[in-house]
Order: sequence, then C-alpha cells, then structure tokens
Amino acid sequence: QVQLVESGGALVQPGGSLRLSCAASGSGFDTYHMGWYRQNPGNQREWVATITAGRRTNYPDSVKGRFTISRDNARNTVYLQMSSLKPEDTALYYCNNLQRSWSWGQGTQVTVSS
Repeated sequence: QVQLVESGGALVQPGGSLRLSCAASGSGFDTYHMGWYRQNPGNQREWVATITAGRRTNYPDSVKGRFTISRDNARNTVYLQMSSLKPEDTALYYCNNLQRSWSWGQGTQVTVSS
C-alpha cells in the first residue's frame, strides 16, 4: 500500500509563496498521473493541480498562473509551487493519484493571512 506524506505548509502573508512536497512510498510512482487537492472543514476536497506521467499539467482557473505542479520520479515526489497566495488558498493540502485510489496522507496546512 502506497503511503503519502505531504509537507511544506506554513502561515504566509497574502502575496507570498510556498512550495509543498508529497513523497510517495512504493514502486511504480512514475506510471501514475498525480494530483494536488485541498480541503477546508465542512467543504468537499477540491482539485488544484494535475501532472500526468508524461508531465503534462492542468489547473483549475482559481489557481492557474499562480500554482505550478512538478514531479521528481527519482525521489517519488510531487511538488506544488504556489505564488501570489490569497486568503482563499487557505486549506489543508493533499496529494494522490488522479483516481484517488491511495490512502490519503495527513495533509499539510497552508494558511494565508496577514
């Protein structure tokens, strides 16, 4: 069973930047399309970025131009570079494959506030 460990979250001021990391255990990571997701209490988990096995990326309009997803298959790690952060980006951030078939990690908290 693949385990996911997210890290890099922090308290940051509006307009700031953060880089999140998600390390996956196990083999075959390079064959999976990966995604970042976020959730606030009482809300559904929201998709925020995708990177395919071929490194094609996609984003919802809410983060396009501000967030960049990347991957390092040698490290079994996917990253989310976030810039021009807004208070509405505050959430618990998670990664998973696009089918969301792996158990969710603990997430990493991003708080955007002055």
